[in-house]
Amino acid sequence: MPTYHPRVFRLNATLFLLLAVFIMHVCAVVRAEHVQKPHKPAPKEFQELPLLFDEHFDKPDKKQWELLDADSWRFTVDKERDDRTVLSLHRRSEYRAEHRSPYGIAWRKDLYVGDFVMDVWCRSTTKDYGHRDLCFYLGGQSPARFYYAHLGLKSDDTSNAVMIVNDAPRTKIVKDRTDGTRWSENYHHIRVVRKVEDGTIAVYMDDMKKPVMTAEDKTFRWGRVGVGSFDDTGHFDRITLWGEKVERPDENTTGDDS
Repeated sequence: MPTYHPRVFRLNATLFLLLAVFIMHVCAVVRAEHVQKPHKPAPKEFQELPLLFDEHFDKPDKKQWELLDADSWRFTVDKERDDRTVLSLHRRSEYRAEHRSPYGIAWRKDLYVGDFVMDVWCRSTTKDYGHRDLCFYLGGQSPARFYYAHLGLKSDDTSNAVMIVNDAPRTKIVKDRTDGTRWSENYHHIRVVRKVEDGTIAVYMDDMKKPVMTAEDKTFRWGRVGVGSFDDTGHFDRITLWGEKVERPDENTTGDDS
């Protein structure tokens, strides 16, 4: 029968204890990486525009959002990505407008802006296909009058472009763009910048120095903002808006006259 020297036994016990402590530390680090980190406060002013809201859905207020086909939307936790609290378009929306335009739309309620900068952290939860997309809405005046930036996998007449819906099916108004938006399974930082006076719309993705698409149009000089998808699904983790808040003009006033 083998015998063990007490000193060797104590050494092995010490090594075992150190190994156990190391494993516990590694497990703790892994768990920490899957816990959503606190959001840094948004600047009170950005590009000379005041902060209007900074929504990260930790304590979502459903009254602040108009969710078209509400059953396709939910406030939830993204278990696959750091337990982020998100506004989720979890299935294809059944909403249909009078004119051909996106199905999945979440409008921010009772807030109208002229010039603005909107930052969105989001991820597509749809597998790759030609028109895999998320959409970002602006100039919303009615269900038939708004702009949207469609960030789609491939560029064509209806995908990966800035579009206008003006009492008619959507029409492409994009000026410059990439050949497509490469969505991954991770979150991306989207920025939409609107300047009413010169009519510009610029959209950025991850790189905030160079836009991935631009447009120029002065049809809608005010309106609501929102997020969604033409007909796919996705998670929206944080939406921050700096802008020039305006009062909604009379119902009979057009975007050009305001």
